[in-house]
Amino acid sequence: MQPILETKGLVKTYQSNGATVQALRRVDISIAQGELVAVMGSSGCGKSTLLHLLGGLDRPTSGEVHLKGDRVDTLSEASWAVRRRRQVGFVFQFFNLIGNLTVADNVELPALLAGVSTSEARRLREKLLTDLGIADKAGSVPSKLSGGQQQRVALARALVNHPAVLLADEPTGNLDSQSTGEVLGLLKSMNSQGQTILLVTHDPRVASMADRVVMMRDGQIKQETRLEKSRDPKAAIARWLVQLEA
Repeated sequence: MQPILETKGLVKTYQSNGATVQALRRVDISIAQGELVAVMGSSGCGKSTLLHLLGGLDRPTSGEVHLKGDRVDTLSEASWAVRRRRQVGFVFQFFNLIGNLTVADNVELPALLAGVSTSEARRLREKLLTDLGIADKAGSVPSKLSGGQQQRVALARALVNHPAVLLADEPTGNLDSQSTGEVLGLLKSMNSQGQTILLVTHDPRVASMADRVVMMRDGQIKQETRLEKSRDPKAAIARWLVQLEA
């Protein structure tokens, strides 16, 4: 089966104080339809850079990115933006909601930008907020919500256009323990319904719910492991992280 998201020889370099910094070094990764993949590694290892390149928020120095079988890294900014709105959902650590818009408007906006009618955008928003347990917050602004509620709104916004893949960058990094558990449950539920998810995390608890864990170091993938749910995945991931940093 053709992967839904794939990279080939992905390289990303930056210039910093006159020196060349290699953020990614020929990264190959393939994500199957319906898979939940966690990318782990220490700060600065390249995991967020990889996520941004996969979603078209940045451009690779060399290499290829393929989405649903089509090469997308060579698209124009306008074409990538259209593709991103329709096929990629983003969730970030700090929510990135528009502060002066209501919850309802935050969720409906991506659908309207993608050309969905006002009535259909409203229907999608109502269903998502109901499914995520925050329908009563539709008229509130983000600042009036808890962190966990704001992340639910961010999830609704990311899912409103039925994306082929959901990219999540430290989705629980700014949440307390209870909210973390709730958001993880929501992500797992979405995945069980067929949503493909790639998430970046430093937390073994978050990574333990994945089908596969990708370990990165110094801009390279050092290990890929499919989790065995019959064992203790959090303990296994913790051991791998120690080995990776050794």
